[in-house]
Amino acid sequence: MVRFRAVFFLLLTGTIATAAACGGAGTTTGGKPGVVATTQQIGSLARAIVGDRMTVTTLIGPGVDPHDYEASPNNVKSMGAAAIVLKHGIGLDAHLDKAIEGSGAKRVVTVTTGIVLLKSASGDNDPHVWHDPEDAKIMADNIEAALASVDPANADYYRQQADAQKQRLDAADTTIKQLIGAIPPDNRKMVTDHDAFAYFIKRYGLQFVGAVIPGVATQGEASAQQLATLEDLIRKDGVKAIFAENSLDPRVSQQIAKDTGVKIVTDLYGDSLGPPGSGADTIEGMLVSNATKIAGALK
Repeated sequence: MVRFRAVFFLLLTGTIATAAACGGAGTTTGGKPGVVATTQQIGSLARAIVGDRMTVTTLIGPGVDPHDYEASPNNVKSMGAAAIVLKHGIGLDAHLDKAIEGSGAKRVVTVTTGIVLLKSASGDNDPHVWHDPEDAKIMADNIEAALASVDPANADYYRQQADAQKQRLDAADTTIKQLIGAIPPDNRKMVTDHDAFAYFIKRYGLQFVGAVIPGVATQGEASAQQLATLEDLIRKDGVKAIFAENSLDPRVSQQIAKDTGVKIVTDLYGDSLGPPGSGADTIEGMLVSNATKIAGALK
């Protein structure tokens, strides 16, 4: 049995301030209301929509696996002081629910409400909805409505900001279609280190062959037989590359790539975004970054 969980050392403060738009404890800066986002994806959308009207603090930093992040006392303090807490739901940040409840948060909104969910092979709802720009637009609409509910005086501003963000997602969608469209149809087969890309695969006409870690979470284990079966599928289906994520230990994926003689890409963004300034620190930037790497490896 092989264990695949990566170990991440979190900052002692327990909070990762978002680039250029964070307000310390997530309460107020200069009298501005504070927003706390549980994940990088939500934080990215919230920053784009609040503009200069609110401050945003994101709990889970770049490159950190959100599936098992544990809230610190400072996280709890931030959520309790904020005007609103934006959470993902669908099980991705469920481990934070007790901390959110214990914080005494004034208002909590789940930003994935209304998205049509895909099921994983194990039958679980797949939380990785942001990999489809259309679903990310629904998240943006939910965030815009949530912000307007706590700051109605700026409702029109938030609507305009959300519309601009959705236009950026549409532009990314067009670029991705062009990138994936350039891959020969027989090569559009993906093996990943965990099952995080179903929404991306469905939207852009790719084929999912298998994952090194079973299921949509990252705490899974695979037997030697399961890995051997995956290697057989890679050879049989003529898979060109294996895609590992920057937030997970790539060693098993690298070994499978070596065994099967295929390429390995080790820096795809599955559960996280890139660090500030990377070009992948927004959802649209991350999606285009992933698509560029996928297209380059599968041609």
